[in-house]
Amino acid sequence: MVHGSKLLARRGHELIVYDARAHGESDPAPGESGYGYPELLTDLDAVLAETVIDRPFVLGGHSMGAHTAIAYALEHPELAAALVIVGPVYTGPVSEEALAYWDGLAEGLERGGVDGFVERIEAAGIDPAWRETVLRIARERISRHRHPEALARALREVPRSLPFEAISELETLEVPALVIASHDVADPSHPYAVAEAYAERLPDATLLSEREGESPLAWQGGRLSREIVSFCAQGKVAERLAAE
Repeated sequence: MVHGSKLLARRGHELIVYDARAHGESDPAPGESGYGYPELLTDLDAVLAETVIDRPFVLGGHSMGAHTAIAYALEHPELAAALVIVGPVYTGPVSEEALAYWDGLAEGLERGGVDGFVERIEAAGIDPAWRETVLRIARERISRHRHPEALARALREVPRSLPFEAISELETLEVPALVIASHDVADPSHPYAVAEAYAERLPDATLLSEREGESPLAWQGGRLSREIVSFCAQGKVAERLAAE
């Protein structure tokens, strides 16, 4: 989520990161299991059990990871000291049009590998001012996945899985939250309005974004890390992190 930035560690925070199943360095789903949010929540619970144990922690994620973090907090509202929600997308069951987009990305990856995936991204439409940057980032990121066939399956299954029923459920979360939005010109796949809606629903949320025309804050690991450090130093969050 912080794109390799070491700032959090330099500021005294222990940073625990992992790749979702079939993403990055992680293996495909084991046995007969799949890639939906129930499995993602099971994986998150296992990671926390091995690393955090009984210590207070901040739970964060980007896009699918953001939905996973919120779903976990809804199931365990007493555990996370705070949330960092970057680029949320989910507002309810995904439309057939959106499912066709994800299916197209999966098919592009299966048939054409990295090039096929990037071609589908380009075909979906990109603002000319951001075309080169978006395609470069898409190519760099998709190239890092070790199991493209399993990733293609995940691209089909995750959008068909619900992390929670409706964003109205966020109103029950009293945990402090930092919500990071991106302007739609550069990153239309993570709509600003959705992040704004999350911030409005969460009872104790701070909404941050880049200025219009700038590279999305979600893409700037160092700057995003600074915002997280600042958020963790705020009174209520700092108190919750210091609690035994």
